[in-house]
Amino acid sequence: MIVTAESCTGGMIAKTITDSPGSSAIFERGFVTYTNQSKTEMLAVPEDILAEHGAVSDPVAKLMAAGALTRSHADIAVSCTGIAGPDGGTETRPVGLVYIGLATKDSPAKSFEHHFKGDRDAVRAQTVEAALSHVKDELT
Repeated sequence: MIVTAESCTGGMIAKTITDSPGSSAIFERGFVTYTNQSKTEMLAVPEDILAEHGAVSDPVAKLMAAGALTRSHADIAVSCTGIAGPDGGTETRPVGLVYIGLATKDSPAKSFEHHFKGDRDAVRAQTVEAALSHVKDELT
């Protein structure tokens, strides 16, 4: 079973999974945590980590995945946090920067940094594709 914890994709990973017939056999639940407050309340991402590293960061992606896993009955969790644009980017955190987190019951959470190109829709679509690819790699 899989659980999702999404920020920049707003539920698109969960939608993509559940678009397939029979997905109820593998999809446990999804969290859409677009704000820092929701990341803290729903996934137990500590406020001090958000303040220190920012929402778009490696530690937050890991904590989102770990939090989703502990708040579900899933075996694997995938998370994403990033800057889809068109605004919000900075020199150190440009539009297209996305962190994808993975956590399983058998291993500590990890994350992957991506730098996607294109407009908002393209960044979000690439995030979904990469997230599902990381899940597939983890499971095989």
